[in-house]
Amino acid sequence: MDIDRLETILDRFDGFPADLIPVLQEIQDQYSYLPKDELKVVGERLSVPLTQIYSVATFYKMFSLVPKGKHQCKVCLGTTCHLKGGQRLAEAVSHRLGVDVGYTTKDMQFSLETVGCLGSCAQAPVMMIGDEYFARVTVDKVPKILKQFQK
Repeated sequence: MDIDRLETILDRFDGFPADLIPVLQEIQDQYSYLPKDELKVVGERLSVPLTQIYSVATFYKMFSLVPKGKHQCKVCLGTTCHLKGGQRLAEAVSHRLGVDVGYTTKDMQFSLETVGCLGSCAQAPVMMIGDEYFARVTVDKVPKILKQFQK
């Protein structure tokens, strides 16, 4: 546990139970997931039971209880993307990375997930890596896109 990093986050808040979601968002941003030991400290500082913290953390898709990769890859499976090959795109990325959807590569470089919408239906199918959008992605473009992020 990196107590200094956690204390820096917690010091920005008043310590009320209502601070739970913003605190979890900050921890997620810093660690790329919600580590168990840090959640115990959060519970103590905010006077929130650990069971409630886990309830919130598992309810919202933005939170993860398992470590995420350095590069988070999201493939859109919204209606338009699905109709234009989103599922094939997700399968191609999965095959290329050697990881199933919802998991992280062994080297911790990539996490792969599918999402309901990335808000770029006119450019379907769409995927994101980090904050970067890739539009009208075809299966044959996947290796070139991933190569930009591989070490």
